[in-house]
Amino acid sequence: MKLGKKYKIAVIPGDGIGPEITEAAIYALNHVGLNFEFIKVEAGLGAWQKYGNQLPEETVNVIKSSDACLKGPTQTPPGPGTFKSATVTLRQMLDLYANVRPFKNHPGVQSVHKGVDIIIVRENTEGMYRGLEYNLGDSAIGIRTITRRGSERIARFAFNLARREKRRKVTAVHKANVLKETCGLFRNVCAEIAKEYPDIVFEEMHVDAAAMRIAMKPQDLDVIVTTNLFGDILSDEAAGVVGGLGIAPSANIGDRHAFFEAIHGTAPKHAGKWDANPAAIMLSAAMMLRYLGEVDAGNRFEAAIDAVLEEGKSVTRDLGGSAGTMDFAKAVADKLTKML
Repeated sequence: MKLGKKYKIAVIPGDGIGPEITEAAIYALNHVGLNFEFIKVEAGLGAWQKYGNQLPEETVNVIKSSDACLKGPTQTPPGPGTFKSATVTLRQMLDLYANVRPFKNHPGVQSVHKGVDIIIVRENTEGMYRGLEYNLGDSAIGIRTITRRGSERIARFAFNLARREKRRKVTAVHKANVLKETCGLFRNVCAEIAKEYPDIVFEEMHVDAAAMRIAMKPQDLDVIVTTNLFGDILSDEAAGVVGGLGIAPSANIGDRHAFFEAIHGTAPKHAGKWDANPAAIMLSAAMMLRYLGEVDAGNRFEAAIDAVLEEGKSVTRDLGGSAGTMDFAKAVADKLTKML
């Protein structure tokens, strides 16, 4: 088969299980029928220990010159006096303002609810994750920044996504009854932008009510647009509803750059065991393919993952199997080869 354009993909293996699951994703991607150049770069705890920088300049430069970035999980120590998250730093540095996290039922995966198909669109550069925190004597103060520009572009991103994917509804999630200025601004801007999309139903919901809705009747939800911290918390809940973080992908998208990652952590206790589930980063890679304009390849890649999940023969321990990380990858690659 004749391969077309070569895509330059920056790969951050990351920490803990990151190098193992990214290796599995690369293995499977090499069977999708496209031409890739994968360039590995460093970020996270390992980079900090090696260079004194969790996000070296060379890493950023390679990402900027690549078509996209596939990122493994990176570790950030908790508490004051430690370095800032490499993931958050990269989002802000490259202005990757849209965090897109789809949650739906996958065949063969046990879940709390059926018929779930939610996309959480999270503002990715503002809010509490700006890291504007200060010590004042015995107090610690954090500044929550919400801007009109940031709210407008994430709301418009969510509505454009809904229209493009022929979805019926966008729900703005906030807490404007308590956080009257910050959430109030976000809420009002979302309502203004909604008027530009009369073909899409718009509703608003307080974040606590949204959390209960995800837990009890997630089928009522379609596209959620929300602020940074709320989106982070709600997405873990949504992952739990459809079967866990092991099948939860995400995209971080800006106007010029993007990176794609599983939303789970580094699971350091499993590092080196090659038993971690690579499905989430592979589903993230499927999102990457669609971002690159390779929609058919992205859909084919996801279909291969779902076929392996449905068979249940080569799934990892968290999904009730006993297969290793590369066993799953090889099973997906085999499905892809048969599809070509």
